[in-house]
Amino acid sequence: MDSNTQVKEEVKQKYGSAARAVAASGSLASCCDPALRCCDPITTNLYSSAEKGLMPEKAVLASLGCGNPTALIELKHGEVVLDLGSGGGIDVLLSARRVGPTGKAYGLDMTDDMLALARENQRQAGVENVEFLKGEIENIPLADNSVDVVISNCVINLSADKDQVLREAFRVLKPGGRFAVSDVVVRGEVPEAVRQSMSLWVGCVAGALEEQDYRKRLVAAGFSHVEIEPTRVYDIEDARQFLTGSGVNVDAIAAQTVGRIMSAFIRGAKPAISAEGCCCKPGCCSTGSEIGKG
Repeated sequence: MDSNTQVKEEVKQKYGSAARAVAASGSLASCCDPALRCCDPITTNLYSSAEKGLMPEKAVLASLGCGNPTALIELKHGEVVLDLGSGGGIDVLLSARRVGPTGKAYGLDMTDDMLALARENQRQAGVENVEFLKGEIENIPLADNSVDVVISNCVINLSADKDQVLREAFRVLKPGGRFAVSDVVVRGEVPEAVRQSMSLWVGCVAGALEEQDYRKRLVAAGFSHVEIEPTRVYDIEDARQFLTGSGVNVDAIAAQTVGRIMSAFIRGAKPAISAEGCCCKPGCCSTGSEIGKG
């Protein structure tokens, strides 16, 4: 099995276990093993009480992200939103309410158990302008130029082919469309032991891009107006918490990761078609639409 397939299978297994635990017991306690990282500081306190009150409890419990991408950007009535790696569906359902009945929110996930949980959460929430799709974020099952906004919550760093994910996000966005995701990002270098840990891949740390590398990859994919805004930089106690049980020397490694791992909002825009008839392929346009901030 190659490394890309190994990462993908590990992600399916762990997040499928989380979905089954939430569906069966209505609690994350049974899935909170060190490999899943579902109780670490990365995944806690991401949504307001008002937002949680709008959603089924299991949608909130199954949110294993690192931020709140729906707070990133202004969503307008009638827009089409795509959530990459939609999990239990909380960000899709929140987005669907914001774009209103004339808009639509898609959720894309490769895990059958998460899709089943998300569809049940949709039913309980009574939100109709939502569609959950099975597929991989490296091969989005939507047409070119078909969505206004791409969001994601701590999922792109799980992919072993991030360049392909960014190219696909660019492809499905309409000219002038916006990219607005939460992700874990690295500043500088992290120890090789962290990079090599499969459990930390699943937990969104080992697969995280260095922030300047992230910028370059977004630009290479065609995005303009790229911004990376830190939302939480993890301290030594946070580092100890998410390193425990990962198979690395916690005390030795934690001190080397302080200030280097952070949750961040990442924004970009697909350039709009210019008056000269710009083709809007990567590198074609030098201008882009402004990125709305919620």
